[in-house]
Amino acid sequence: MIVNGQEQTVAAGMMLLDYLKQAGYNPERIAVEKNGSIVPKNDYDKTVLQQEDTLEVVQFVGGG
Repeated sequence: MIVNGQEQTVAAGMMLLDYLKQAGYNPERIAVEKNGSIVPKNDYDKTVLQQEDTLEVVQFVGGG
């Protein structure tokens, strides 16, 4: 799987939410695009990842 331009290995059948937590992302502070389509936050725990997927994960950063 490609995540933000870098190759990653995922377990067969891993859910997106599990991957995000394992990778250290806060699911409440990110947006995820899978294979060119935005994944709604409500679907993170229902979205199965495949090794051929491409993810873009964008973190929201606060500041001022």
